[in-house]
Amino acid sequence: FFFLQSFKLLGFLDVKSVPCARESVLYGSLGSLVVGLGHFLATSRVRRSCDFAVGGFICTMLGYWFYCRYNLAQHRIRQRMLKEGMRNKILFEGSSLDPERKQTGNERGDS
Repeated sequence: FFFLQSFKLLGFLDVKSVPCARESVLYGSLGSLVVGLGHFLATSRVRRSCDFAVGGFICTMLGYWFYCRYNLAQHRIRQRMLKEGMRNKILFEGSSLDPERKQTGNERGDS
């Protein structure tokens, strides 16, 4: 199958290995079709509709690229925080630094 193989867009962007690249190209082509066809149906001008289709592709692709990359960065930040929290939980569990452990007066140093 062709769509399972890796290919380079514009000679340098490997669509299979770069996160969000495949989805951006697919949504960009769909946006190109919608904008170009919509403009053609409204005006019946072929050349101008092709120009709008290219513009629709670029805008949709870049818009989804930034949206997807932002969500990916947020996801990685949440993963890193969760990993750090899990490591701290394992490290401090059962010790006097465990926030879930109820402290008594003797452990706090109150005599």
